[in-house]
Amino acid sequence: MKRIITSANAPKAIGPYSQAVEANGVLYISGQLPINPSTGVMPTDIEAQTEQCLSNVKVILEEAGYTFSDVVKSVVLLADMGDFQRMNSIYANYYVIDQPARVCYQVAQLPLGAKIEIETTAVK
Repeated sequence: MKRIITSANAPKAIGPYSQAVEANGVLYISGQLPINPSTGVMPTDIEAQTEQCLSNVKVILEEAGYTFSDVVKSVVLLADMGDFQRMNSIYANYYVIDQPARVCYQVAQLPLGAKIEIETTAVK
């Protein structure tokens, strides 16, 4: 059974997709851009953008009844791999123990000029 997850505390999707979909105990969270849902503004530096992406992931996890400890896979997209260490310094605060599997790619461009986007998969 498929359940669409939408949190009013996360940015609305900027295209024809859901914030998240749960199917058979697996939660698939669409890539989260660093948009503040209250203001619609994106921070400028990679640390603040990483923090905002993960804050958006957190509220979607909570809306679906999950936590960061349920996350099994994370996909990080960076506009510049030179931001890798600074992104990691923030990312590590959210995954202290039992870190999920992760992949990180540098991409040519992200929507709205973002420096980062984070996709997340969680399992109950």
